[in-house]
Amino acid sequence: MSLKSVAAKIFAKNIVNKTLKWVNNPVKAQEKVFQNLINTAKNTSFGKDHNFNKIGSFEDFSKAVPVRDYEELKPYVEEVVKGKENILWPGKPIYFAKTSGTTSGAKYIPITEESIKEQVNASRNAILTYINETGNSSFVDGKMIFLQGSPELELKNGINLGRLSGISAHYVPNYLQKNRLPSWETNCIEDWETKVNAIVEETINEDMTVIAGIPSWVQMYFEKLNEKSKVKVGDLFKNFNLFIYGGVNYEPYRAKFENLIGRKVDSIELFPASEGFFAYQDSQKEKGMLLLLNSGIFYEFIKSDDFFEENPKRLTIKDVEIDVNYVMIISTNAGLWAYNLGDTVQFISLKPYRVIVSGRIKHFISAFGEHVIAKEVEQAMQEAIGATNASVNEFTVAPQITPQENELPFHEWLIEFETLPDNMEKFIETLDTSLQNQNSYYYDLIVGNVLQTLKITQIKPGGYTSYMKSIGKLGGQNKVQRLSNDRKLANGLHKYSTTIS
Repeated sequence: MSLKSVAAKIFAKNIVNKTLKWVNNPVKAQEKVFQNLINTAKNTSFGKDHNFNKIGSFEDFSKAVPVRDYEELKPYVEEVVKGKENILWPGKPIYFAKTSGTTSGAKYIPITEESIKEQVNASRNAILTYINETGNSSFVDGKMIFLQGSPELELKNGINLGRLSGISAHYVPNYLQKNRLPSWETNCIEDWETKVNAIVEETINEDMTVIAGIPSWVQMYFEKLNEKSKVKVGDLFKNFNLFIYGGVNYEPYRAKFENLIGRKVDSIELFPASEGFFAYQDSQKEKGMLLLLNSGIFYEFIKSDDFFEENPKRLTIKDVEIDVNYVMIISTNAGLWAYNLGDTVQFISLKPYRVIVSGRIKHFISAFGEHVIAKEVEQAMQEAIGATNASVNEFTVAPQITPQENELPFHEWLIEFETLPDNMEKFIETLDTSLQNQNSYYYDLIVGNVLQTLKITQIKPGGYTSYMKSIGKLGGQNKVQRLSNDRKLANGLHKYSTTIS
């Protein structure tokens, strides 16, 4: 065992012991974060506009500060973008993370010195927690890769601007620099396919031990490795035993990955975003991710079923329940206040507070009042795959409100299969039955003959990649929307489809 490996174990134990202090006092930890945020920002423009100097409790805060999404917070953000100080947080941010907006082009998410420190620590602590639990630290001696956006930044009114993953590349610790791949030059390649090919060339003969990234794009990397080497990834990289991912649910990809790798490997799930790092998987034995309650973020939760009401009740962690779908609202040390992130979560444990990401509040199907969410379609897909020996590369779901020939409406599943089901009728039946079992509204619509059983449209091999490329969203942090309440994505995919049911 190397000195670096031994040191990693010692460091891991120390970090886990520190983590347990706030894990065992979660409400107190959040109260401390709340007070620190309010006190620090009370003299900012936002703090003065919302009377932070009079806020002494969460109840005061919820009355003074309404829940906002990016568009509603944008007037303040625009002042920050102009280079003005003390708008949302003291001073100016050190970065803007540029992301895709939904209604008005690019979004500029401020990142402060305080918030980037928490992001970096959370990434590190996720790995250290894994080391402490499993005792596996040998991978620190091998090569590691995170498939990410370009680290090249541009200046906007004196503030560095780039993609979050590119910004993060500037914070790789010195002791890991020699282990990190790809090279800076390769990482700066903008075209995704060109970049992946270059990464394959740089890594194919290396001792890769840790590979990280959004599953759909790591899959492309693995496929190109298989194609070039003619062997499984696990045979090519004999010491590869840890996959780190975030952004989407890994389960629909797991069977495909294990086939590409040729064996099972441990995995760590992360829940990062440009707005903050919220949770990481803290156990290989328990489901869910540990919600980070001591990292400069104050959390609120609104039940998804109540979210679109006029004044939905805002809850703190002490009031949440297990297995309820919540919209997550955040206030952060980057100056986001009662900010609707758009993600929905469910708590699967309250001691400690562990969550799973259940979807996006804007990404659901409720064209007929069913309110189907991502977690439900992903679970249905897992059950159908398991029942029919199928393998799926990618899929999305959309409503078909106006079918042809006076048919009943239905949910259309657009699926790119790696391996077709051994019984397509059973595959469809399992999908539909699982969704009915999980969602009583969907069940009632099927039983009441408002909807007919779902239909599948098969997407040709490589179809999703071709579609994402056609809309300029191939690779990086971009990911396929799992489901939607309109036909835009489905209609775009139809040119790459062959209808099978």
